[in-house]
Amino acid sequence: MSQKVEKPVLSGQRIKTRKRDEKEKYDPTGFRDSIIQGLDKAGTDLDAISKFLDSAGSKLDYRRYGEALFDILIAGGLLVPGGSIAQDGDKLCKTKACVFEAPADMASMRSYEQVFIKLMRRYKYLEKMFEDEMKKILVFIKGFNEQERIKLARMTALWISNGSVPPSVLQVLINEHLVKDNIALDFLIEVFVTWKQEKGLQSLLTALKKGGLEGRLMEFVPPNKRTEDYFRSAFEEKGLAEVVKLHMAQACQEAKRDLQQHLEDELSDGRAVKEIISDVRDIAQKHVIPEQEVITLVWTTVMNLAEWNKKEELVAEQALKHLQKYTPLFAAFTSTAKSEMALMLKIQEYCYENMNFMKIFQKIILLFYKTNVISEEVVMKWYKDGHSVKGKMMFLDQMKKFIEWLQSAEEESESGEDED
Repeated sequence: MSQKVEKPVLSGQRIKTRKRDEKEKYDPTGFRDSIIQGLDKAGTDLDAISKFLDSAGSKLDYRRYGEALFDILIAGGLLVPGGSIAQDGDKLCKTKACVFEAPADMASMRSYEQVFIKLMRRYKYLEKMFEDEMKKILVFIKGFNEQERIKLARMTALWISNGSVPPSVLQVLINEHLVKDNIALDFLIEVFVTWKQEKGLQSLLTALKKGGLEGRLMEFVPPNKRTEDYFRSAFEEKGLAEVVKLHMAQACQEAKRDLQQHLEDELSDGRAVKEIISDVRDIAQKHVIPEQEVITLVWTTVMNLAEWNKKEELVAEQALKHLQKYTPLFAAFTSTAKSEMALMLKIQEYCYENMNFMKIFQKIILLFYKTNVISEEVVMKWYKDGHSVKGKMMFLDQMKKFIEWLQSAEEESESGEDED
């Protein structure tokens, strides 16, 4: 019977690790000291600073210490939570070759902007790190003094406008402890003022839309001051009236969406038309929604309520019966010629875009004429030069006999008056 022979065991043998497999100890303070030493040596010469940063990247590990690098270039040292500079015992390790120590004028800010552009152009992987750094550093702005916040806001405007970071980074300012003390709003306004001066108004408005900020501007205002009047005064006194207009337009769009949803809910619940009219008027007045815009919402909502027959020959009867039910609602919001024309154009657009309705445009207009929703004058104006190009020839042809009848009735009325 064979026995297993034990394998010999090596004892006292040390297996040598390859140098490339050894993990280097993470040492942000050592990295900081090396960077600060080089920056201090370069002094205030920004070209010398850029040359140092360019050459240091091949010796120091920017991939590993990118966040620390940007902390130093912006604030002068390593930032700890809250926004203060990390110390070694009682010693504050900080360089003066940073954004916070630079003059606040825009010429100096633009010069510092070039340091960051050159650095990230040379080391492309730093671009993503810089975006993450900005999300972090903007949360820390309460820990910076007023002058530091102004400089950071001006640099932020330059960095966003040159594409170094996306405008969406500004959303991190919507943070309770920054908003309530007005810090977020002051910072945002400084960014906007700088942007407008440097890149122009249209560039600013485009960035607000791109960054998803156009609908969130009120969220930067402290809750106890969150009124349209305060918002308007805060921006207009800094020459940003156009931002107020953008905000109001966005707010109006949201209000219209809410109004349409409210109208849809009330119609679906079968509430009395008289009550619905009162509610819609109140909402429109509160949010300053013009009547000509309300009537187009009424049309869209009413038409969305029905499940339309797919057979063209049956749609006309169904549509007229459906609309007849809501003529008091339409009449309530066509008190002006402008509103009546808006409704006619909306009907024209709807019939053009929904093939089964192409042949019943005239029937719908006739129904609204008979029920005093649309007046003779507006119908004539639409036919003459108020119509849109959508399905123009077909709809004008449909309306021709009705227009001729209106004209002959008008002529008879005038001749009757002459005889009297």
